[in-house]
Amino acid sequence: MNIALAQCNFTVGDIAGNAAKLLSFARQAKAEGAEIVVFSELALTGYYPMDLLDEPWFVARQEAALNEVATASAAIGVTLVFGAATASTKGYGKPRYNSLVVAENGRIAAVYHKQLLPTYNIFDEARHFEPGSESLVWALNGVKIGFLICEDGWNEDGAQYQANPWEGVRGADLVIAINASPSDIGKPKRREQLFTRLAAKYALPLVYVNQVGANDSIVYDGHSFACNSDGTVRARMAGFAEDLRSVQFDLPSRSFAPALAAPFDDTREAFMFAQLTLGIRDYVAKTGMKTVVVGSSGGIDSALVLALAALAIGPENVTAITMPGPYSSPGSVLDSRALCENFAIELLEWPIGGGFDWALGAFEAAVGEAPSKLTRENLQARLRGLALMAYSNHRGALVLSTGNKSEMSVGYATLYGDMNGGLNPLGDLYKTEVYALAQWINRSFPATPIPAAILEKAPSAELAPGQKDEDSLPPYPVLDEILKYQIEGERLPHEEYQQARHFVSDLLANGQEALVKRVWQMVAKSEFKRRQAPPIIRVRARAFGSGRQMPVAAKY
Repeated sequence: MNIALAQCNFTVGDIAGNAAKLLSFARQAKAEGAEIVVFSELALTGYYPMDLLDEPWFVARQEAALNEVATASAAIGVTLVFGAATASTKGYGKPRYNSLVVAENGRIAAVYHKQLLPTYNIFDEARHFEPGSESLVWALNGVKIGFLICEDGWNEDGAQYQANPWEGVRGADLVIAINASPSDIGKPKRREQLFTRLAAKYALPLVYVNQVGANDSIVYDGHSFACNSDGTVRARMAGFAEDLRSVQFDLPSRSFAPALAAPFDDTREAFMFAQLTLGIRDYVAKTGMKTVVVGSSGGIDSALVLALAALAIGPENVTAITMPGPYSSPGSVLDSRALCENFAIELLEWPIGGGFDWALGAFEAAVGEAPSKLTRENLQARLRGLALMAYSNHRGALVLSTGNKSEMSVGYATLYGDMNGGLNPLGDLYKTEVYALAQWINRSFPATPIPAAILEKAPSAELAPGQKDEDSLPPYPVLDEILKYQIEGERLPHEEYQQARHFVSDLLANGQEALVKRVWQMVAKSEFKRRQAPPIIRVRARAFGSGRQMPVAAKY
């Protein structure tokens, strides 16, 4: 049996576009000899459609597309396996299932309903879906195929759910799993290791198809694969790109013929780069934007955002604005110019000194006293935010904000100032990771380097004379380890968790309890700011946003 794995980038809500893409891939697969084509979870709606699933018009559109795809299977002459939302007839519970649909010969031949609905971290499927209760093993050309949908395959030790859908497909010759498994550091390899281990445990050959692309803050990496019943990978698709790959399944031996297996790139920075550039590219395209604008301070964060944006969507679609103020160093403008010249990015200059003087005078005239130091600092940041938003309004460019995870954690960002934006590419990278990724870009793209002066200067917001971040924060190598332990903890990759745990233990053992407590208090007190931040591209297992839901009006 020739099975095609269709690793597609679907757009949430674009039901007609998703159906058209699905059928286009199906025709190509048929032309290459496929008998069955497998797509990802909720392929028709895109993952995850959230409360669109509660809209009657959305449900009706998806139902029409479902029928269209089923009918087209006859003309194409191939069996289609794909994800869709289907109606529940139970009369109670949620009105829909998260389903796998098998279409062939112009009709829906079989439907399987996802049994395990994740409701943790970034997932909230129980909000919209009723869990299925029965497994499905279905025969095609003499091959008995069992089906799983994403979370169905993750309950390895039974710790989260009573049901284990793997048990329900024991009698199959082959298992097909359709997925929308989000990407984070180490996830692609960890995911494959789990599923190949389970395939070997149940002695079942496996076809695993994952979504690729970004929707809002979540990135899906693809890395679809096929493995034999001993867990040996026979085919693996590329990460972070659409792909169509056929594998040949032999029923007598219940095994796949060897096919191309794209290698994993285990480099941390290579992964971050792929994740972030795909996240930027898809967010811009799927929101209907064409161009972006970034405030360029001459510092490392804005430099990295500009580099990522230029490499993701092309420098011709990126504009930088340098906005020197009364305390800006000469490098603020000079280093911004050098960076933008290297990347062929248009740079505009918009000094804020005059606006700052006016704002100080207007404040004192209205309030009757001079603004405080903090107020003066935030006025500068907000004048820069005003400039960026004015340009955005005038040109229709999406503002990319530049705060990293270290700053977002402890509140070192100004509401309605440098937090302005439609997307934050760096909000899940700690400051030390920002430097590491910038250095990786310089090694990987030597013709367009981030200037050495930007990499070498001490971090500073330049909102007061001689200001440096370390005046009021621990050094970033110290701060980042405390933050990793407090915010992510055991969700970190094992070695990273052990490093952070030992680091914090050593701090406590050496009388630094007050420092650790102060950092935690800063994180807690800054939650109200993060609630108002633009979406953050998720890179790590626990990112700010839906993956970390904390109260604002609370005392703890």
